[in-house]
Amino acid sequence: MKKVLILGSTGSIGRQTLDIIERHSDKFRVVGLCCNSNYGLLNEQIKRFAPDCAAIADERFRDRVIASTRIYSGGSGILDMCRACGAEIVVAAMVGLAGLEAVLACIEAGMTIALANKETLVGGGRFVMSEIKRTGCGLYPVDSEHSAIFQCLQNDSNKRAIMRLVLTASGGPFIDYTPEQMEKITVEQALKHPNWSMGSKITIDSATMMNKGLEVIEAHWLFGVPADKIDVAIQRKSIVHSMVEFEDHSLLAQMGLPDMHIPIQYALTYPERIECISPRMDLFELAPIVFEKPDMKRFPALQIAYDALCVQNGKTVVINAANEVAVSAFLDRKISYMDIMRIVEKAYNKMYSIDDSVLENIKALDTDTRDYCAKIIS
Repeated sequence: MKKVLILGSTGSIGRQTLDIIERHSDKFRVVGLCCNSNYGLLNEQIKRFAPDCAAIADERFRDRVIASTRIYSGGSGILDMCRACGAEIVVAAMVGLAGLEAVLACIEAGMTIALANKETLVGGGRFVMSEIKRTGCGLYPVDSEHSAIFQCLQNDSNKRAIMRLVLTASGGPFIDYTPEQMEKITVEQALKHPNWSMGSKITIDSATMMNKGLEVIEAHWLFGVPADKIDVAIQRKSIVHSMVEFEDHSLLAQMGLPDMHIPIQYALTYPERIECISPRMDLFELAPIVFEKPDMKRFPALQIAYDALCVQNGKTVVINAANEVAVSAFLDRKISYMDIMRIVEKAYNKMYSIDDSVLENIKALDTDTRDYCAKIIS
């Protein structure tokens, strides 16, 4: 059985990963679980899957984790667990740049990386990909869009003949809002995604389309394609997950219901395919599939992500850190919805450049950006 570590086991991706593992208990064994602070659910998962070890980021709750397994806590404890748990594959689903060092520890331990934490490549893409190349570890995307592209590139001739990548986006709940309506968006409205069931941070990112901007940056590092060959198309029903256009002008697309069990399972079982708990798609019940161009003025997050990717020098670190701080402040009702992008743009224009091939530079810029944004909000 394949030994699996789950970073972010109490989040949406982590819970769905455990659904898959429970369904295919003859193929997988959980050796490690990790969460931020939800010790109650973590304890339930420990009882259910009996991992060899578990970690909780918030050290205040270490004593509340049941002691039927080895317990680690804090940032350094999570890294220790990654190095010691003996997993063959890690589902990296920690939210934010906090997952970067954990992914690096898993790479060093020789694990295959099933990457659901897009901030790892947004903030540390150059460094992470150099480590992947150095160690020879496998890297399989879990995001539905990148999984779709990955599935379209399963032969070497396709990889050599890429003309462009097309990432699809639902457009979120506010695609038809006027500027006046956008100024009055509430937290409750922003958390109601029309298609997907996700965690709160990624749901807000989907509404602003920062999520798609970060995915453009991630696609650059995953597939080695420059920004000017990565497009975004609105497909409101989230049935076409992404496409690849080749030099002969043919397009390959991957389709499926908006259900994260499918890309999670493909990353776990690659290159094999097995029965999935996701329901089958009925082609005859589908609404018409229509593609639309995204409005960069309505969704400035998408434009700033392209700009940051083209400039690099740490600008992708800046927009990621600023967005995390701003989204958290919005969820805490400290700023308005439209303030999210205002803060990101201020940070983008203010913060300094770095050599982003050095991990310590990335961490320092991330910290400084967060401090700057916190001052703006306060």
